Amino acid sequence: MIWFTSFLCVMRHPFVSKSSFDDIASESMRSFLQQDGPHMFDSALAPVWVSLVLVKLKGDPKSALKFFKEAGARAGFRHAAESYCVLAHILFCGRFYLDARNVIREWILLGREFPGFDFFDMLWSTRNVCRPGFGVFDTLFSVLVDLGMLEEARQCFWKMNKFRVLPKVRSCNELLHRLSKSDKGKLALSFFKDMVAAGLWPSVFTYNTVIGCLAGEGDLEIAWSLFEEMKDTGLVPDIVTYNSLIDGYGKVGLLTKAVIVLEEMKDAGCEPDVITYNSLINCFCRFERIPQAFNYLHEMKQRQLQPNVVTYSTLIDAFCKAGMILEANKFFVDMIRVGLRPNEFTYTSLIDANCKIGDLNEAFKLASEMQQAGVHLNIVTYTALLDGLCEDGRMREAEELFGALLKAGWTLNQQIYTSLFHGYIKATMMEKAMYILEEMNKKNLKPDMLLYGTKIWGLCKQNNIQDSEAVIREMMDCGLTANSYIYTTLMDAYFKVGKTTEAVNLIQKMQELGIKTTVVTYGVLIDGLCKKGLVQQALSYFELMTLSGLQPNIMIYTCLIDGLCKSDRVEEAKDLFNEMLDKGISPDKLVYTSLIDANMKHGNPEEALSLQNKMVEIGMELDLHAYTALIWGFSRHGQVQQAKSFLNEMLSKGIIPDQVLCMYLLRKYHELGNINEALTLHDDMMRRGLISRTIDITVPSVHS
Repeated sequence: MIWFTSFLCVMRHPFVSKSSFDDIASESMRSFLQQDGPHMFDSALAPVWVSLVLVKLKGDPKSALKFFKEAGARAGFRHAAESYCVLAHILFCGRFYLDARNVIREWILLGREFPGFDFFDMLWSTRNVCRPGFGVFDTLFSVLVDLGMLEEARQCFWKMNKFRVLPKVRSCNELLHRLSKSDKGKLALSFFKDMVAAGLWPSVFTYNTVIGCLAGEGDLEIAWSLFEEMKDTGLVPDIVTYNSLIDGYGKVGLLTKAVIVLEEMKDAGCEPDVITYNSLINCFCRFERIPQAFNYLHEMKQRQLQPNVVTYSTLIDAFCKAGMILEANKFFVDMIRVGLRPNEFTYTSLIDANCKIGDLNEAFKLASEMQQAGVHLNIVTYTALLDGLCEDGRMREAEELFGALLKAGWTLNQQIYTSLFHGYIKATMMEKAMYILEEMNKKNLKPDMLLYGTKIWGLCKQNNIQDSEAVIREMMDCGLTANSYIYTTLMDAYFKVGKTTEAVNLIQKMQELGIKTTVVTYGVLIDGLCKKGLVQQALSYFELMTLSGLQPNIMIYTCLIDGLCKSDRVEEAKDLFNEMLDKGISPDKLVYTSLIDANMKHGNPEEALSLQNKMVEIGMELDLHAYTALIWGFSRHGQVQQAKSFLNEMLSKGIIPDQVLCMYLLRKYHELGNINEALTLHDDMMRRGLISRTIDITVPSVHS
């Protein structure tokens, strides 16, 4: 603290032209330079003498700096704050700007050890050492910014404004840049306003920094107003300005506005660059508008702009998320062909996509290629691989990977633990699942919505409704509200254990809690009601769903059509079938099979045959259930030749009918008096192993 107490002493004796101090300073300097220097530094007043000597050396900045360094090199000696300030003024006046900056930097690094220390006040109090020059204060402000002392820099600016020694716009821009990189958009905007209020004229770079920061944080209304203000002041927005706005609008899904900015950019004569098109491609891909993203890729190439790693990686990731693996692979191959090196994001997208479709061999092959290419696997890559193993039930390999990551010192994230927990739940390895929860608690990894959802899913899978309800209460105690996925999982479990009333009541509870009811929720509800034979109630919820603006999917139509058919409401089923077609939803096999079966039961074999023909026309292969419905139906209506034809067709495709169906067709032949054909068919069925030899077929007599 010697240097700080010396500072107080100096403040009591400021640098004024008193003869006594001049004599003392001259004597001290001569003494130090000749022989008394060593003894002088034994005194508590040594920092004061050094400051006075520096003042005497103000006309010789080089000597002053040398003296300062030699003094500072002495054991146990520490310069007073004044010495730094005096020397900074001397060096700046002598145009030794870099040295002045280094001295100020050293001073700040020492001074920030003392909270509340005001650098501007100290430098201002020593300003009269040399002729007035205020560039040194800009250096002080700039060094504070450079050291990341952003709040101190803002306070320094306010004092500089008060005394009208403002920093340069360039220095202010650096503070704005630092604030924007720290995601402090409000502070950046506030400082920008302070700059303008102080009379500084923002440059294009200034506006770009603030607009980019605000756009990145989603504050687009203010970003746009600054864009308009910028143009009103006569500044011309450049490519950085436009790119910031395009990226900002695109990230929040305001794609039309992003395109408007692009068109204004072109009209202003500012040519889009690779960054512009990458932003557009990224935002259109993010919101599942891949065709439009491709249009911008084409436009990009037309402008002779070469797609880079970011362009390819963005499109590959979009294809992967859309389940279009073949297209993703094509772009991956093309990327390498044109000489671009895939990065960890590119590989991870492909690895994750292959894991999700269960192609783990390809996923691990890509991981191996990734390492061979010198691209390091990151925690996201490992998470995708471990999640893939867990989904595929390969828990031993998942455990080995998990253990290897721990051994290698990786900091494992919550998603990895959740994936492993999900895998154990899925494999009904409940003890190990609970162990993972304990490990997460030890590491202070609090369960999130995904983990709670997984836990509830596992309990519901075991029809453990009571514990599932307890977990939901636990979530609420932790301040979490169960989401639509969790309530839908619980609803499905209620239906499976026969608690229909409780399942239906969950819809009301979700609405009371303000939880969004999704198409999946309605799908589970309608499916459950139809399976319980409550088709009319299911239709009521179907109507409620459409009135709320949700569009029914193929699953919901299938459930209702199947339910209506089983309830002998064929005409209503046909209406829904036609509604599906009108909406462009392609019916699946279950829909066709349900309608075929229902039409057969209602005496409409021609309609059933027409539906079968439609299936063939659209390339839909008939399965066991469809053939069973057709053979049973035509047999019932006495059209045994048609039934036998479908039997032969299904056998030729390797589809084996059950014995009951074969016996039913044989008996129909007997009933119709086609005894010879029945015997031939019987022998053929026995030869094929379709019926047991022990079954005794009683052939009625001609008179029976």
